Amino acid sequence: MEQLSISSTEGASGASAASSGMSLRSRRAALTAAVFLMATSAIGPGFITQTATFTTKLGAAFAFAILSSIVIDFVVQLNIWRIVTLTRMRASDLANAAIPGAGYLLAVLVIVGGLFFNIGNIGGTGLGINAMIGLDPKIGGAISAVLSIGIFLSKRAGMAVDRFIIFAGILMIALTLYVAVVSAPPVGEALFQTFLPATVDFATITTIVGGTVGGYITYSGAHRLLDKGTVGIENLGAVNRAALTGIAVTGVMRYVLFLAVLGVVASGVVIDVSGKGANPAAQAFEAAAGDVGMRIFGIILWAAAITSVIGAAYTSVSFLTIFKRDLGERARNIATVIFIAVSLFFYVIITTPPAQMLVFVGGLNGLILPIGLSIFIYAAWARSDLMGGYRYPRWLLVLGVLACVLTWYMGYKSIGPIFALLTA
Repeated sequence: MEQLSISSTEGASGASAASSGMSLRSRRAALTAAVFLMATSAIGPGFITQTATFTTKLGAAFAFAILSSIVIDFVVQLNIWRIVTLTRMRASDLANAAIPGAGYLLAVLVIVGGLFFNIGNIGGTGLGINAMIGLDPKIGGAISAVLSIGIFLSKRAGMAVDRFIIFAGILMIALTLYVAVVSAPPVGEALFQTFLPATVDFATITTIVGGTVGGYITYSGAHRLLDKGTVGIENLGAVNRAALTGIAVTGVMRYVLFLAVLGVVASGVVIDVSGKGANPAAQAFEAAAGDVGMRIFGIILWAAAITSVIGAAYTSVSFLTIFKRDLGERARNIATVIFIAVSLFFYVIITTPPAQMLVFVGGLNGLILPIGLSIFIYAAWARSDLMGGYRYPRWLLVLGVLACVLTWYMGYKSIGPIFALLTA
């Protein structure tokens, strides 16, 4: 009987521990969801198509562009996630508070960029299903869009989104790693040119930075943290780790995918990147592993595309609150459904080849990036009152300013080549 006797103090302590355990599990779940939402938003069909296209054009020298993009991505992500967490405000609300009217501009840019990206994402799902079973890409895209809509119409949409993107993210990385091993790339040459490239292409770097943290992507994880309540200075360490993990996941995925395509290119296989129906990544996977490689590519591309459809729609709609503040979760889910349906409509009527559109939208988001980043860096530098008087780390501010200057310069240098993709 004595063993069953528990004092009130011990009981309270046990309840507190249980509550603490639940809180810790909830925070971990929120951080994991944010990491994978950001990562799978970045690892979309554009990401895959861009990587295959630029590896074919630049060879091992593309490794330097990947390294450059990862460094820029780290700085961008650390700053934006930190500021959103500390201010407890969505990006558009923060922009308006820092510079009156800037939030509306940022919202319009992100929503328009997200719409373009989602047109490409739906095209990516169509290409993925086509590679898997040979179904017409337009029909495959429509089926995938309807599936995405179904997820947001479910009663437990938040949990469904989180679980689906985590599963798809792990599946993509595992399958890509297999193809990278099979293609037997020249790893030594790739490592050498990671630091000493034979050529440097600013349009390429701008495009892949845009495809990783440009436009809506960097805000996807930050806004997910807000929705989960993981905010404030007490969560800052965990948020920083999540931001870094998200970029690390996308960096590893891009490098592994780069190695898979490089192995094919180095073997002498010629990959078509300019034809109307060109699908460079599909050609590379098929050359590396035959018919099985093509099916694997289809699965990877479809998983990457449908998670990006979800991420782009969710994040773009989260910016609508700047125009209508009383949007509840159900209303946002309905708006997300409409956003996906509009994206599908434009995908069906636009005649630009899907692979070409996927490269273009990455570049477009790369041009949007410096605008949002500049607003955030200004807020960190001049508006500490929005962060409760928090003393922002000077080293991170300096890196943020350098990233701002660099992204503006790269955008200026590459705006012509990026828009030329629409008429090429």
